[in-house]
Amino acid sequence: MLRDFHDVLEKAKNCGKMTIGVAVAQDRDVLKALKLAYDFGLVQPILVGDATAIKPLLAEIGLPIDTAIVDEPDIKKAALTTVALVHKGEAKVLMKGLINTSDFLKAVLNAEVGLRTGHLLSHLAAFEVPGEAKLIFHSDGGMNIAPSLAEKKDILTNAMFALQALGVEQPKIAVLTANEQVSPKMSATIDAKALADMAAAGELPAGVVEGPISLDVAISPEAAMHKGLASKISGQVDLFLMPNIETGNTLSKSLIYYAKGKMAGIVLGATNPIVLTSRAETPEGKLHSIALACLVAGK
Repeated sequence: MLRDFHDVLEKAKNCGKMTIGVAVAQDRDVLKALKLAYDFGLVQPILVGDATAIKPLLAEIGLPIDTAIVDEPDIKKAALTTVALVHKGEAKVLMKGLINTSDFLKAVLNAEVGLRTGHLLSHLAAFEVPGEAKLIFHSDGGMNIAPSLAEKKDILTNAMFALQALGVEQPKIAVLTANEQVSPKMSATIDAKALADMAAAGELPAGVVEGPISLDVAISPEAAMHKGLASKISGQVDLFLMPNIETGNTLSKSLIYYAKGKMAGIVLGATNPIVLTSRAETPEGKLHSIALACLVAGK
């Protein structure tokens, strides 16, 4: 069980240094996070971008002056070059630097050098929340806006495999909806029941999937008992599967701003894990995302 991000860092450290390719690496905050990850023994960076901008930042931030740099001033070409490094196996983890997200993802999905697997790209977020005994995972509150049932299956499959790589062998998943009743007026409940049925039929990775299930029942055995519901996961959920991006985004920000939680996240569904963090994310938050990606890449 991963209790907090300290556990993530320690476990990732045991995997040995992972080579991480950074697209358009002339980003001070990204390099600060890489310095933390390097000092912790997690990564060996390959920095792709404008060398004339990257080299002064290395000295300023304290990364080794012999850190590998691939000079490519053109932003879109730098993204493709970095993705190609991962495609060829020269890097295990991909990280976004000073580049627009859509341009970065176009490189990831490039037909020739990209990291396509045939699966949907999805975001997995991890939260360290004060008072909770373990990390809590959410998917997908960052990429897919209104996923179909087939897309939810892909999102869930991506997340379950990642959780298993993180050491959660039988993840407990709550497929969130507003209540526990299947209703034709609420499509999320129909999808949730279908996903639970798929899991019962062995069509998903190993784990316990319940849905439809509301947030209060998923979190609180007392709420489940009060509603007269029998649940195998209430109070023990590892992963909350979101019905749409609004739910995921709102719940995530509630945990961060109201509950003072810390968040890290990675993109799944490509051949290798991808670190794609917000510009507003702290170097510490980026470090935790790098550590998650290294753990998944190490399996």
